[in-house]
Amino acid sequence: MGLDDKINNAAEEAGGKLKEKTGETTGDGNLQAEGRSEQAEANLKQSGEKIKDAAKGAADSLKGH
Repeated sequence: MGLDDKINNAAEEAGGKLKEKTGETTGDGNLQAEGRSEQAEANLKQSGEKIKDAAKGAADSLKGH
């Protein structure tokens, strides 16, 4: 996973957490839901990047043998 991707995903997750908490504080259920959605999307992207990294690592280790 590239450093830029990690930073962007972490920022998206943090923004989602902030929206969720703001929604909780203000009683805005839509904002809460939007925040949870953004967090889930960021986590999904992080998982996809980890899978790509693992596949690349496996391919690289096969090349070494």
